[in-house]
Amino acid sequence: MIKPREKTPDLTINLINDTQWTLNEQNPENFTLIIFYRGKHCPVCKKQLQELQKNIPKFTEKGVNVIAISANTKELAKETYKEWDIENIPVGFNFPIDEARKWGLFISKAIKDDEPDTFFEPGLFLIDKNEKVYWESIQSMPFGRPKFSEILNGIDYILEEDYPARGKA
Repeated sequence: MIKPREKTPDLTINLINDTQWTLNEQNPENFTLIIFYRGKHCPVCKKQLQELQKNIPKFTEKGVNVIAISANTKELAKETYKEWDIENIPVGFNFPIDEARKWGLFISKAIKDDEPDTFFEPGLFLIDKNEKVYWESIQSMPFGRPKFSEILNGIDYILEEDYPARGKA
């Protein structure tokens, strides 16, 4: 597991618009927010990313770059993008399970026909400008994810109070 104030693993991912996204090429004013989601089969992920879509202007205003990443194929990721109406969110696909483990994500096997054979459970990482983890939330189930309103309020507090990353004693 990656702890706060530790450098993230290298991350380069293909996007559905036929470009690549690389973490170390990001130049956010304040942070990069990485949302690892279970995939198109997940209704909770759909709700989460649609909520994120509504909040993109607020994240942009606070100097936060955003990306959503799954292990889905390119075809499924493109369907997700279109059907979920998340046009302002860069969507990465084919994230390898071995790489997900490096981020400390929980890995699950399918229990329903509409699930991929193997996929990762959700995770949220707020990364600072030096590619170090500032804040992370990792779930072993699709439920209990932080609300974006709480994350946005937290970012306000962090920026106003120059609050340091916590959790690595």
